[in-house]
Parts: sequence; C-alpha cells; structure tokens
Amino acid sequence: MKIQLDRPRCEGHGLCEEAAPQLMHLDDDGELIIDVADVDDADAAAAQAAVRVCPVAALRLVDTA
Repeated sequence: MKIQLDRPRCEGHGLCEEAAPQLMHLDDDGELIIDVADVDDADAAAAQAAVRVCPVAALRLVDTA
C-alpha cells in the first residue's frame, strides 16, 4: 500500500508526522514529505493512524496489490 498526499489540501499541522515519524516528516518550509514509497506490514498501523489524525483529510492509503 502507498500513502497518497493531496498536497493542496495539506496545511502542515504535523499530526501525521507525530503518528508516523518513520514514514513522513515536515520539511523546513512546513511541506509534508512522504519518506517511503511503499508501506510494509510493520508500518501499516502507523500509516493508518497518520491518515486518521489528519484534520484536513489530506492523506489516504491506496492499495497497490
């Protein structure tokens, strides 16, 4: 699965980064950077938490299977 970001919708709150710091981070300009191409099973729960906590629904998980 992949994390898909709707960049225009993202406001840089950083809650997703707190939920899944191993998967994403905010750069110095407050832009969200997704650090992984594919989310593996070990990080699936963190990815789901990041999507869930986004206050503007800028993230979603996409099945790549």
